[in-house]
Amino acid sequence: MLHGMYSQLRAQISPVLWRHKSASAAILMAVGMIPLAVHAEENNAATTQQACYVDGLSEQMQCGAISVPENYAKPDGKQIQIHYVVMPATKPSNRQEALLAIAGGPGQSAIENAQGFDRMLSKVRQTEDVILIDQRGTGQSNQLQCIGDAFDSALAIDESLFDTRVETQKCLDELDADVTQYGSLNALKDFEAVRAHLGYQKLHLYGVSYGTRMAQLYMRHYPESLATVTLDGVVPMQQSVLAIGNAIARAFDLLIEDCSNNQLCNKQFPDLKADLDKVDAELTQAPKISLVPDPLTGEATKLTMTRSKFKGALRMALYSPATRSLIPHAIHQAANGNFQPITGLYAMSMDNAGIAMGMHASVVCGEDWQRLTPELREQTNQSYFGHEMLKTFAESCAVWNMPAVDASFGDAIAGDIPTLLLSGELDPATPPSWGELAMEKLTNAKHFVAPYATHGVAYQSCGNDLIADLVETGSVAELDAACLSEDIRRNFYLNASTVEAIPSDDASKPDEQTALNQ
Repeated sequence: MLHGMYSQLRAQISPVLWRHKSASAAILMAVGMIPLAVHAEENNAATTQQACYVDGLSEQMQCGAISVPENYAKPDGKQIQIHYVVMPATKPSNRQEALLAIAGGPGQSAIENAQGFDRMLSKVRQTEDVILIDQRGTGQSNQLQCIGDAFDSALAIDESLFDTRVETQKCLDELDADVTQYGSLNALKDFEAVRAHLGYQKLHLYGVSYGTRMAQLYMRHYPESLATVTLDGVVPMQQSVLAIGNAIARAFDLLIEDCSNNQLCNKQFPDLKADLDKVDAELTQAPKISLVPDPLTGEATKLTMTRSKFKGALRMALYSPATRSLIPHAIHQAANGNFQPITGLYAMSMDNAGIAMGMHASVVCGEDWQRLTPELREQTNQSYFGHEMLKTFAESCAVWNMPAVDASFGDAIAGDIPTLLLSGELDPATPPSWGELAMEKLTNAKHFVAPYATHGVAYQSCGNDLIADLVETGSVAELDAACLSEDIRRNFYLNASTVEAIPSDDASKPDEQTALNQ
């Protein structure tokens, strides 16, 4: 967090999250992260609502907040404000219904992702209001965040030198909150309170990544409030999110397979797996220390390239088709001693994908860490990422001291609410098998796998149209997944600026000038 936990999780990032910010080849040289924020007139009333603007969107929204107990067992105790934004429908068809979009993480702000939700749910917004709620501990809702390192110091540090327990305790001491009250079940009560406050009789839910857990809990505890549900990048209730080492390894294998099956990528990087293994082995022995141009300023900056930074940057790049296309070049350059492309990818995760790390710890330590069985711990420990996550959370959760959820928390969700499940075949966090697991007791559901999507199918494909169809009809019966087979993959970059065949002394064959994935 301040150093140890924060730096470890910056490199590993969250077990599960949603990233939808766009990326391009310029990332290899410079990366700028523009935070989204809500600018509303000052509003101290507990339940008032006002016109406001959200960064990235030109039209006026409605912003508000309600006061809720931090501890629902002490209703007269400390109160916190839960902030929300209503994105109004263009032509409302049913003012008794709205769609609630739930962000990932755990720890992301839904309001800060308003621009992405608006783009993705534009068809839904033609007829339905869209509600965004900053879940307790995130964004404007009593955010549980500790100050991390500046970018230049983050590049220079060796994360292994920090004491995670000590730094986690520093973070805990600086937070003015009872962190034990920031799990998913209390947040669910907040969501339902916002729905009642706004006067909607029914909600359509869209949850992405960790947001799918919140959506499933809504299905369990307040089914009467729901019309339809979409789970995108599914985290089944039966699954601890810490058990994702195999999913990450699978995503790397698929990347290497895609490159080897691609004529231009395979020609440019014929030994990609060997390159990856070489860098990994070297960094396992010791970090590489050098001066590199800062990806943000261009100034010479000390870089301590650790195994954690290297593998964490690559893992994060797997989340998006745009950044995934940069990975072979970045690996190959690293194998030849040039870590600048990796540094560019690492820069993308400097805001921890917008995750409030205190809230993240409250959820993971209470809901995931303590329900790892000995068998699952052993299995998770077999992979690099699994091992690092287990080590980090063993130390941080001992300090965070979250009470464990009831054993029934992990029971499969049962019900007949019309439910659409979306999985990306290339997803490095929530593989399609997790979607199948969530289907176990859902009697009115369909699970579609998008063959070329990564994490967050609806943002990358026609999945957004399927959501709109579900909301309009209230049924999964006629939903057709055929459009999900459209190839949305990005061409692999063969160097820092091109996806085209690189000229050589002997003229390239005509078919080598074609796009990599055609």
